[in-house]
Amino acid sequence: MSNLKTVRDREKLTGWLLITPALLLLLLVFAYPIGRAIWLSLFTKNLGTNLQPVFTGIGNYSRMMGDGRFWQSIGNTTIFTAIAVSIELILGMGVALVLNQSFRGRGLARTIAILPWALPTALIGLTWTWIFNDQYGVLNDILLRLHLIPEAINWLGDPTLALFATIAADIWKTTSFVAILLLAGLQSISEDLYEAHAIDGATPWQSFRQITLPLLMPQILIAVLFRFAQSFGVFDLIKVMTEGGPAGATEMVSIYIYATVMRYLDFGYGAALVVVTFLVLIVAVAISTFILSKLRTNISGAQ
Repeated sequence: MSNLKTVRDREKLTGWLLITPALLLLLLVFAYPIGRAIWLSLFTKNLGTNLQPVFTGIGNYSRMMGDGRFWQSIGNTTIFTAIAVSIELILGMGVALVLNQSFRGRGLARTIAILPWALPTALIGLTWTWIFNDQYGVLNDILLRLHLIPEAINWLGDPTLALFATIAADIWKTTSFVAILLLAGLQSISEDLYEAHAIDGATPWQSFRQITLPLLMPQILIAVLFRFAQSFGVFDLIKVMTEGGPAGATEMVSIYIYATVMRYLDFGYGAALVVVTFLVLIVAVAISTFILSKLRTNISGAQ
């Protein structure tokens, strides 16, 4: 018995020794920057007015409560994230179901499907900027040739249209990422389950609802959490396409933080924005995880 306990203790020690480098790396990469931002957010440090930081406590956070531009950027980011992630999940599911079927050229189709995600985001943003160009853009050219619009539309110059244009570009790029994650989950589901279900008289829709969705919920959860975090922190796509305009209609919270720190040199307030955004993201991810977990339980219970 003592020998068995000794072996277990050695295995635990070996396990801790193996994960220690990873824990230290996480501490350096994540914990230190977050801790530094929290500490800096308690000071007023603006290189444009004063070089020495002045301790103000929660002064930056109080200022944030009345900052209309910050709340507008939070609203824009929320709308962008909610619409983009929802549509990407639906389209990604459809693409994954198609790519999971057996057909000639499936390997090539899967390769093509991942290309949008593999391309640099800045390049994608520049491409979609030209597509939505009001004078030379291919979208206006197609719509005019089909007589669907009377005149060219300034897609990136209208506040509402500009927001949805950036959402469309993000959906085009990242739907393939969601599709690949879901495809990996679909390939882990045995075909015997569908065959047995079909023998019992189930329709394809019933098989999808009663077999595919419950077994695919872990991959759906991972895809949603990944995309939620990425969409909430979107920067390069917006920076290239609109730079937050027009009139702040597409200014995401990351763009506002960038402007606060790099343009206005207000490091203390910028750090406070980072801290609050980080907390909002954690809360949103926790809520999303809870909802998806409840949904998974309900689907499993309905069976």
